[in-house]
Amino acid sequence: MMARLHLQPQAVGVGMTSQRVRDRLVERLRADGIRDENVLNAIRTVPRHLFVDEAFATRAYDDSALPIGHGQTISQPWVVARMTEALLQNAPKKVLEVGTGSGYQAAVLAALGLEVHTVERIGDLLRQARKRFRTLGLNEKIRSKHDDGRIGWPGNGPFDAIIVTAAAPALVAQLVDQLAIGGVLVAPVGSASEQKLLQLVRREQGVEETTLAAVAFVPLLSGTQD
Repeated sequence: MMARLHLQPQAVGVGMTSQRVRDRLVERLRADGIRDENVLNAIRTVPRHLFVDEAFATRAYDDSALPIGHGQTISQPWVVARMTEALLQNAPKKVLEVGTGSGYQAAVLAALGLEVHTVERIGDLLRQARKRFRTLGLNEKIRSKHDDGRIGWPGNGPFDAIIVTAAAPALVAQLVDQLAIGGVLVAPVGSASEQKLLQLVRREQGVEETTLAAVAFVPLLSGTQD
């Protein structure tokens, strides 16, 4: 069930941030293979221009990644949509996100009615993301934590689904351990020069792994910073 967002005038947007431009992005994503209408409606509803610096607002509905400071990026909308689509495979209710970043991916998940637990290692990014969640009335649907994302959020698991928004050389075992049986984990894996997006389903007897696409993400780092 889609969550109702509180859209103030600045969230509705005008010109290059208007609903018309958002609708064009959705049609582009549909043409590029995104099939889940709930995901497309979430992309249509969540105002991506609120999750980027004002200087990049006119590019918010381009299908491209954009810088958000601290060497981080907001992911390309097609990647957000594809990861979300893959995450929904087994109808999750409780999701862990590793790498809050701008907060956009968490907002899309919350707009889909999911209970989101998100961890961010960079304090400044998390503070900005929390303000955006409050602006959109999503702060009660999203629990957030300033911590090392590689350790996940053990006290809140297990999770029906886990989404990782930065790339490690291999799947992080501690995150897989927090995935419920039947749960889905979606994560980029690989080096800076070659990464693939993986979907992993945890079964009683082990894991099933599927490669979804070639991608390019910032690295998944340890530790925290303010």
